[in-house]
Amino acid sequence: MTSKLDKFFKISERGSTIRTEIIAGLTTFFAMAYIVATNPNQIVGFTFGGAFDTIWNAVYVASILVAAVGTLLYAFYARLPFAQACGMGLNSFFFVSFILPTLLSGTDPVQGYREGLLVILLSGILFLVLSVTGARFFIARSLPDCLKKAIPAGIGLFIAFIGFKNVGIIQANQYTFVQFFDFHGAVTGKSFFEAWVAIAPVVLALLGLFAIAVLDKFKVKGSVIITILGVTVLYYLTTWTAPAFDFGKIGQSFKDFGSIGLFGAFKGFTLFQGGLGAVINAIVLVITFTLVDMFDTIGTLYGTASQAGMLDEKGDPIDVDKAMACDSIATVTGAVAGTSTCTTFVESAAGVAAGGRTGLTSLVTAICFLACLILTPLAAIVPACATAPALIYVGVLMLKNFAKVNMSDIADAVPAFLALIMMPLTYSISNGIAIGAISYTVIRVATGKFTKKDIIVAGIAVLFTLRFFLVTM
Repeated sequence: MTSKLDKFFKISERGSTIRTEIIAGLTTFFAMAYIVATNPNQIVGFTFGGAFDTIWNAVYVASILVAAVGTLLYAFYARLPFAQACGMGLNSFFFVSFILPTLLSGTDPVQGYREGLLVILLSGILFLVLSVTGARFFIARSLPDCLKKAIPAGIGLFIAFIGFKNVGIIQANQYTFVQFFDFHGAVTGKSFFEAWVAIAPVVLALLGLFAIAVLDKFKVKGSVIITILGVTVLYYLTTWTAPAFDFGKIGQSFKDFGSIGLFGAFKGFTLFQGGLGAVINAIVLVITFTLVDMFDTIGTLYGTASQAGMLDEKGDPIDVDKAMACDSIATVTGAVAGTSTCTTFVESAAGVAAGGRTGLTSLVTAICFLACLILTPLAAIVPACATAPALIYVGVLMLKNFAKVNMSDIADAVPAFLALIMMPLTYSISNGIAIGAISYTVIRVATGKFTKKDIIVAGIAVLFTLRFFLVTM
């Protein structure tokens, strides 16, 4: 059995072991398990009651199923250590575009939900066509070298920012936009235990990050998963709390999934009612979801593959065509099941950092997602303070890619820097790629250095420019 697993997933060939792959799969799952509960929250915009509860339940089940299916595709078809789930940002865009209008107008939110699923289905089909024809891979390879090197580093900053934000190390500030955690405000006027509970997530997350660094320095295998488990135990012991298990909603969730989520996309054709304006709006939405998903996936693949040392001689991810096919099939599956766009998850880099190199990593992650169908979401068991150190640590590792950018050539340096910095600042991988592509094109044209090989990146720049002006994100 062991030898068959090794041969099928090419574990030894890629310098890994079954134990390492299992640990990496668990690490990836714990890093992204928050999506199980977060995605339905984002879809309904944290609006609960009545039909919104029904939508939440349907999306909850669909989110788990599409994460499992998409990740299994990576395991058995692409055989790569990446995982899929509903994309953050795209789910918020789904709410703004389809659920919020029904909330403001007092119309049926279920119908708005179904119209949104139809858009996701159409964008997934378009995505699949681009993948099958090889157009997506052609577009990916056309990216200039400076952006290919900057994208992984930008994703690293983005991942780290997610980690800092999730645990509260970085907080919102009305004057400076962001600030470091306010320890003084958190402990003032509280008893010792109350003060500790208030600051424990931040303190434990920082200690977890230091622990990963120390363990890695001593070359301890599984440093990330050891830290995740250790911080989890410390959190519950020191705050004297226990994870909540709510089995009551499971039956209702499956019922709502079957009644409005599954195949709901095929009941959303009311989207086209309203004449030419409605049709144009629908087309713009389909293209927008397709573009964002495409470049989120391309960025994530280049970033994680670079971190794993899984690039070919041209600097492109191995089996990238299969990876993109997995992504597009998962998006179509998600739309049919009843949830927003599925994409390759940037948190896959956490598993890669833990040593994952094959599809066995993805298989383990997928099994964990399937377990969430009958168990309370494991995101509720593993606190944010336990997964945040892993995400920040991955950011540290991926930032090294930026050192490969030719900073002596300002025509490369500026687009690379903008792609790097705009990902965390705009909370979007695709926005970072877009702004990098736009700046690259403008500088190349203005300096007379524009060539035929830059036509594709110029086309990307034009499309994203139109998107920025035509669609509110």
